[in-house]
Amino acid sequence: MTATTPDAGLLVQFATRPGPLSSVLIHPAGGGLGQYLAVAAHLSRHGDVFGIRAAGLLPDEEPVADVEEMTRTYLGLIGTLPERPRLLFGWSLGGVIAWELAARMAQDGPAPAVVMIDSFAGLPRATDEDYTDIIERSVSHLDTGMDAARVRTTAHAHIRAATGHRTRSRAAGPALLVTCAGPDRQRQTAAWQELDDRLTVRELDCGHFEVFAPRHQEHLITHLDSFLPSLIDVDRETPR
Repeated sequence: MTATTPDAGLLVQFATRPGPLSSVLIHPAGGGLGQYLAVAAHLSRHGDVFGIRAAGLLPDEEPVADVEEMTRTYLGLIGTLPERPRLLFGWSLGGVIAWELAARMAQDGPAPAVVMIDSFAGLPRATDEDYTDIIERSVSHLDTGMDAARVRTTAHAHIRAATGHRTRSRAAGPALLVTCAGPDRQRQTAAWQELDDRLTVRELDCGHFEVFAPRHQEHLITHLDSFLPSLIDVDRETPR
């Protein structure tokens, strides 16, 4: 699992440490990974942590507006890692891609667990203008040093990808859905439960773009910690 791919620049190494749980964090709409830093640091207590950012954020890159294409590309990137990840984590669009990746990985080996943060199995089709606020708020979460125009263009592509995709793959391994407050929470949960009747569901008392604010992120990590024992024996972890 060490061959490189043309898209290898999308793969980001957060931490390489011994441990029983290797993780990969998948970008949300907008394509950056900066909001995941605290989660990555927390997961690094259990093993390697990598991230996958989106194409479109650097010069000479074109953003991708199709979930299936992103899934194929990221599956190739995962194949270059030192070991097969046991956990895929994603916020919003990132959770949808993580789910699709897990379903494909299950075709040739153990399925990784999936953590989805306020992800939707399907979104109403709409124009870019209908999602202007989401796009602008995606830009507000850009990583330091990134070009806002590129993030905005990438976010537009990701909104088209998200609204044009309907998740139909059934769950292949353990899955956690963390939902945010809002009128669509019940519909959101029901759609995922149709694909996984053993889905673990937890809630955050905040909006979609408030998840990584310190006080809500602390609650998110609590939910994550309650899910991890189903994947690892925490009493036998490698001492730090």
